[in-house]
Amino acid sequence: MNEIYIPGLMEKKVIVLMLTGMQIAVIGGDARQLEIIRKLTELDAKLSLIGFEQLDHAFTGASKEKIDEVDFSVQDALILPVPGTSMEGQVETIFSNEKVVLIKEMLEKTPGHCTVYSGISNSYLTGITNQANRKLVQLFARDDVAIYNSIPTVEGTIMMAIQHTDFTIHGSKVAVLGLGRVGMSVARTFHALGAKVKVGARKSEHIARITEMGLEPFLLSDIGNAVSDSDICINTIPHQIVTASVISRMPAHTLIIDLASKPGGTDFRYAEKRGIKALLAPGLPGIVAPKTAGQILANVLSQLLMDDFINRKEKEV
Repeated sequence: MNEIYIPGLMEKKVIVLMLTGMQIAVIGGDARQLEIIRKLTELDAKLSLIGFEQLDHAFTGASKEKIDEVDFSVQDALILPVPGTSMEGQVETIFSNEKVVLIKEMLEKTPGHCTVYSGISNSYLTGITNQANRKLVQLFARDDVAIYNSIPTVEGTIMMAIQHTDFTIHGSKVAVLGLGRVGMSVARTFHALGAKVKVGARKSEHIARITEMGLEPFLLSDIGNAVSDSDICINTIPHQIVTASVISRMPAHTLIIDLASKPGGTDFRYAEKRGIKALLAPGLPGIVAPKTAGQILANVLSQLLMDDFINRKEKEV
């Protein structure tokens, strides 16, 4: 039992036993969601699992339900898969053959404090949460989640590079596009493996950081020249930057690995026409290390839910 003293409340204290009494609906998802479910049941939350009827494993404190059976009026939080929903509201469910669709009317039935958690969002999901006046938290927009996730992302990228080339990473010429949280981890790791890494960025401070890291910087405005001798090109920028004109400058053997969220930043049609292998690889953590990726999300989610739970308890005192 955790005793939490609330500042300024005259020695009153709120006793919080994990997440006891918190009602959470976990709607759809893949193997990563199982780690979230495991963590939240350990914290004594009461879970409604939607889209999990084919899951053999049973979790104490969690009940499998269909979405039209859920009592949304008692839900303190809704947890969606990393992709959130489609533009039609459909939620990805690999443990179910049922079609699961989240609509605005469901959100409107939830208590005003109910928070919707998703990895990323789109105009549909953002729209219905705004219309229902509910808070939406995009976990992948958080620096901590993105940095932790960069670890399995890099491992998956290395795996793809090994599987789809006939040369070693050591000594190969690798162009990394973007120095964000994933780009930095990718560039550093490939450099550590002995690759000759150059990194493209727009901001002068990123160019300075690339230089400080001992890598070769280039401006993205000069991307065509930079990739003209590349063996592997790794894109992390979520808009089309590896265009037909850029691909036309690449050697025929170049492997493109696009880590940006769908639809990626590569002209895949032209790459195929040119005979260059281009792989779209979003969501690598959930593919190569679903347990670790799920634990990352579970740890961050449990802390966010605990903070929300405590804040609500404070207001009740």
